[in-house]
Amino acid sequence: MIPLQNIKQRFEIIGNDSRLITAVETAYKIAPSDISALIIGESGVGKESIPKIIHQYSHRKHAKYIAVNCGAIPEGTIDSELFGHEKGAFTGATQARAGYFQVADKGTLFLDEVGELPLSTQVRLLRVLESGEFIRVGSSIVQKSDVRIIAATNVDIQKALETKKFREDLYYRLCSVQIFLPPLRDRGEDVLLLFRKFASDFASKYRRPGIRLDDNAKNIILNYRWKGNIRQLKNTVEQLSILEMNPTITEQVIRKYLPNMGSRLPMIIAKEKTEDQFYEDREVLYKLLFDMKREINDLRELVLETLNQKDPSSKKMGKKSLIEKLYGKENKPKNDLSQPQKIPFPNRELDHIDSDQNNYRYIEALEDEPISLQEKELEMIKNALSRSKGKRRAAAAELGISERTLYRKIKSYNLNEENLQN
Repeated sequence: MIPLQNIKQRFEIIGNDSRLITAVETAYKIAPSDISALIIGESGVGKESIPKIIHQYSHRKHAKYIAVNCGAIPEGTIDSELFGHEKGAFTGATQARAGYFQVADKGTLFLDEVGELPLSTQVRLLRVLESGEFIRVGSSIVQKSDVRIIAATNVDIQKALETKKFREDLYYRLCSVQIFLPPLRDRGEDVLLLFRKFASDFASKYRRPGIRLDDNAKNIILNYRWKGNIRQLKNTVEQLSILEMNPTITEQVIRKYLPNMGSRLPMIIAKEKTEDQFYEDREVLYKLLFDMKREINDLRELVLETLNQKDPSSKKMGKKSLIEKLYGKENKPKNDLSQPQKIPFPNRELDHIDSDQNNYRYIEALEDEPISLQEKELEMIKNALSRSKGKRRAAAAELGISERTLYRKIKSYNLNEENLQN
């Protein structure tokens, strides 16, 4: 009988998913033999627990167990790491070094992310699996090693075989037994069990009250996809345990810690737009926003300056100066995006300012005046095209944007000769 509960407790395996239980039972069954195994599963599902089970319940348990992340070792040094090298074999090899196959002799070698191995190293690995023989880098002497190989990968191994990125003969040699670990999103309420385990661990580690989920927050984590699997869940629980003062985690709180589940901002740019188009549009919008803010401040100061003139005879001159400053002089480009713009308010008459009370009402109206960025942009494009007589390059130069951006905006606003004249 398989001591399932003892195994789960010893190796801290949390969960009751049937495929997880099958993986644990398979590891226990093959442990007494020397058969190789390939563990399949996404990154972060806990593949490193399975080779530990196999090693501890095998006759090799008193020998060394070494785990090697093949994806973290540079291609130029992977052979040296696995098989060792002789002194002077390459630049920097100041002395001979034993590789993992020699160090783990009589024990177990776990090759994590084996799908990342270069093809040349795969050939060497196949020879070790078939005959137990290997050669150090820079040597011609064949050495023997009695090592049990357990491998794991998160890549689509079938696709790697089809694209010739992984040797088929090595795959069949490694995959005497295949063990699959399911992703966290497919393990149902195991997510809640893991959350409670991590919450308890971090409460003890950081000496903080243990966090707990309310019902709505439980639904959130049960339906979340957890692309990083158990590793992502553990990281999230650690953040919550440290940063949240209230031990009860609500739906609003948990959403802040999960990617793509925070507050959603409206999409301004259409999905089909490229990254270059996005930055072009953003640059134009930023110019408009900053220019409008500056113009409104200028307008408010001009109005206040006019109103504060005590001499009634100079009031009319102040108004005239205000009008000139608002509309600018004819010899100055009005719609140069690189310069501050003066925004006219067409349905306002400055001559209606008669009393202090009306003056302040008008200032408030100026501050609250709704301004459409789209309407302002359209007006500026029309004016620039009109002054340049339809020449887009000249209009784009006046607006301070690229000709390509101008062409796209003309198309989006459906501008033609007829509505340019209106």
